[in-house]
Parts: sequence; structure tokens; C-alpha cells
Amino acid sequence: MHRKKLIFGAATVCAGAMLLFTLGGFKKATPPGKKTRPNIVVILADDMGFSDLGCYGGEINTPNINYLAENGIRYTQFYNTSRCCPTRASLLTGLYNHQAGIGKMTDAEDEPGYQGHITEHAVTLAEVLKSAGYHTAMSGKWHVANTNGQPDPKEQLNWLNHHTTYPAFSPIEQYPTSRGFEKFFGTIWGVVDFYDPFSLVSGTTPIKEVPRNYYHTDAIADTAVAYIRGYANDDQPFFLYVAENAPHWPLHALPEDIAKYKDTYKGGWEAIREARYKKMVKLGLIDAATTKLSPRFKDEQSWESNPDKEWDAVAMATHAAMIDRMDQGIGRIIKALKETNQLDNTLIVFLSDNGASAEICNHYGPGFDRPNETRDGRKIEYADKKAMPGPETTYYSIGPRWANVANTPYRYWKAESFEGGIHTPMIAYWPKGITVKKGAYSKQVGHVMDFMNTFIELAGAKYPANYNGHTIRQSSGVSLVPSFKGKVVTGHEELFNEHFGARYARVGNWKLVSMSNDSTWHLFNLAEDKSEVHDLAAQEPVKVKELEGLWREWAATHSVFPKPKKE
Repeated sequence: MHRKKLIFGAATVCAGAMLLFTLGGFKKATPPGKKTRPNIVVILADDMGFSDLGCYGGEINTPNINYLAENGIRYTQFYNTSRCCPTRASLLTGLYNHQAGIGKMTDAEDEPGYQGHITEHAVTLAEVLKSAGYHTAMSGKWHVANTNGQPDPKEQLNWLNHHTTYPAFSPIEQYPTSRGFEKFFGTIWGVVDFYDPFSLVSGTTPIKEVPRNYYHTDAIADTAVAYIRGYANDDQPFFLYVAENAPHWPLHALPEDIAKYKDTYKGGWEAIREARYKKMVKLGLIDAATTKLSPRFKDEQSWESNPDKEWDAVAMATHAAMIDRMDQGIGRIIKALKETNQLDNTLIVFLSDNGASAEICNHYGPGFDRPNETRDGRKIEYADKKAMPGPETTYYSIGPRWANVANTPYRYWKAESFEGGIHTPMIAYWPKGITVKKGAYSKQVGHVMDFMNTFIELAGAKYPANYNGHTIRQSSGVSLVPSFKGKVVTGHEELFNEHFGARYARVGNWKLVSMSNDSTWHLFNLAEDKSEVHDLAAQEPVKVKELEGLWREWAATHSVFPKPKKE
């Protein structure tokens, strides 16, 4: 099927910005006024490893994100909730994700913590900031709404393959524009074909076709740029949420970006992991005395004896290319802020929603949110390493060994509560408001739910006890604003998590953690062992019992229990 060219005026422009204007553009700007409160931009990467960025030890070319880090603050103890949609729910609401209604994924289940969407007992950042006089806009991945699947698997695939259409991907009352965002362009569901994404909408209107040269990461960035330029002459500040899909699988990247890394990963897992670790130590991000390089996952397989090393090198090159392209878009966002004289008084925060993913996604096969052919009928390859990743006709991911590299120096990955799953790079940049030395590090123990209290403080907003007739749960977040001024703040003394059985309790520097597939508790002293190498559970049974009791108390009071009946 031929994809029609979409025209704005007399010229073809970027799909994201063009769709934004043609399907619900800006009102006429008001005369310039004095903005005293900062604009706020949150940029959230998807499944990016702790050490992928250049400024966090990686070899990937990320000059624009590096610029934010080198002129802002890098946080060394910042946490997410280990998976895409739970982290988004926590970030947007200032609550633990179960309290916000997303204890697992976006399926509607039968217990309060597992509604599969942000519930009416939570407010979003957009709702709170809008009430304080902010414009609110979003570009990218929503993934905090129930998914409206089709009961017939064949019809579901027809929908995923763009061969048929339905009016809504989720209940409209759960769309971003129903939860405080004035503008939205992006996907309602989580997984996307980067060349032709499913569940793409502008506001609430489905986008039925995209241009032939469409690439979703570019459209997300260019839509964000359009929002920024549209708000430039308005005297109201704005809140902009840029929720990237990159570098989440499938591995889809443009050939010119992959080519930059064609030789980078030919040295293999060990070489890249060791190089990253050394760079992290040199940068001062980690202390080699307290953060050892944890054992490599399944290190019995050496790179030299790997029969698939050519494919594996291209897979990681594609992952790098997806991050590189995201960074290019962030550069355009920074440029737009600078050219509209808004950069100095804009707080930009950048982070990842969880650690890199160990999933071998092609093993899932087509179905639910994964197509089996392109819009024009080309078959999508799911067979193990049968085709090189990158094009729209392939469906692959980097797998556990490269995910272990991406999360250097930590153990494990997305969905687990070990540091490799929950420890996120986080950068805050705000020329006018951050007064600590440029490029500083902050050891404040932070969490994605902290953005609510942080932004409320900066915006002069108020967190409501009631909203739209519903009682609102109290936020568990703390403000990051003191860290902007160099004040020594401990942050969270206690943090907890649970996701599909993976769980942890962190109290001070003690951390109790278990895997999703093994309920055995492991105990670590993060003051001496941040990479969780030395399990002290057998030596410290009293501490294990104490932290387990605290975890169970938290779980009972934060909607982790009761679990859904069908679990």
C-alpha cells in the first residue's frame, strides 16, 4: 500500500510536527511576557542501560546529552521501578506504581494495585502543573492505559499490520489529553515499529498513515520542537514530557546511524564492559573501592568462541544507533529552546525508565502488540539471527549478554530489582536555577516519584487532597530542589519495589532483594558493595528479618497486596 505524502502548506515537513499542527495546532500566541517560573522538560529514554551514555561511561556518541550532564548535575543514586509502564505511572503521579494502579502491566485486573491504568485516585504532573498555570504537552510513549485488544487473534494481527482500523487503542478517558495534557502526539501502547508505529495518535485522533521516510524517534523530537516554538511567545511557562521509545526493542535503526558503529562492538562483551567500567571510574561516577565490576553474565561463553559474533556486533551497533538518533533529536530540542531564548530558564531532566532489557523478543513471536508483516505485506523475520537487525522487516533485541554490558557495572537488567534493573542515569540541567558547579555529581537517593514534589516546588503548585471528586493518595516523593543548590540531602532513607515477584527493600545502605523467578532474599551493604557482589544474608539473619518485615509492611499499605486472583 502506498503511503500518502502528508503536506503542510506548500512543503512536506517532519511527520511529528506536521501532524501536530494539522490535527490540532496552537492557538495564536499571546504577546511576550515575563516568565519567572521555569519551563520543565522531562525526557525519558526506554530500556537504556546505565552506562550507555557517553557521560555515564559508554562509547555511544551522545554529545547533546553529554552537554546537559557537563553543564548540570549527574545523579549517582537515582531509581526507577524496573519496567516501562510502572515507571511511567510512578514518574507521572509521584506515587509508588501500585498506588497509581499499575502494579504489573496495562491489563485491567481485579485488585486496586493492578488496574492497568493511572487510576482516579492519582493526579498526573500535567494535571497539577496545568492547575498552576502551565501549558502541558507530551510527545512519545504513553503506556499507562488499558489496551483495547481484539478478541480474534487474526483480527488483532490485521490491526497491528495496519490492514484494518478501530477508533480507540485504549479508553479515551485514559488518553493523555484526558489526564492533563493539552497536546499529545505519540503512541498509546508500548511497543512500536519505529518506521510505522501502531497506536499512533494526535490528541485522540488515530494517525492512519505516515510518510514513507517516517522514523518515530525523529517525529517525537520534532513534535517536541514544534511545541517549544509554539509556546515561545506565551507568558505562561510550559511542561513538556518527551517519552522516547528508543532504544526499546525491536532493533530498528537507520542505516547511516548503524554504520557509525559497524566496528565498535567487534571486540565483544568483555572488552566493551571493561572499557566502560574504567571510564566510569575515571569520570568519578563510581568508586572502584566500593563498586566492583560484577561478574559477567554467563561468562563461560567467550566472545572469541561465539559463533554469532558478527550478528551480535551488529545488534549492539543497532542499539547504539537508536540512542545516537535519540541524542540527535535532543540536540534539536536544546537548539529550539536556545533560539527562542528559553533555554536558561528551562529545567531539563533526562533519565531512563529501567535498565537495558535481557529479553529475546523474537521468541515472543507475532501477536498482541507485535505485527507479522509490514503495511505493504512484507513478512517480518522472527527466526533466531536469520537476518541482520535494523530494518522494519526484522524483530530482534540485544539479549542478556549485551544487556549485562549496557548496565555496567551492575548485575541483571529490566524487570529485576537488582541495581541493573532499577538504577537509572539521571541528569538535571537548568542554567538559571542550578547553582552547583557545572558537571557536579549528586549522591542524593532519588526516585522517579520525586519529580512531583520537585516540580510543585518550582511551579508554586499545590498537590490536591481531592481531584475531580476523588480522594488523592499522598505522594511518597521528596524534592530534588535542594540538590540543585548544593545542599547535602540524604533523600529517601527507605525505598521499596515489587514487580512480577522481583522485590527489594532499601533502608539506608542496606538492601534486601530477590529475583522474579526465585523468592530467596539476598542482602547487600551498598556502602561497601554497590554492585551487589557479596551476599550477606547468611551472616546477617537479623537484618534480613528486619528488612523483610519492612518490605511486607510497605507492600500491605501500598496496594502490592492483594494480588490479582488470576496471577
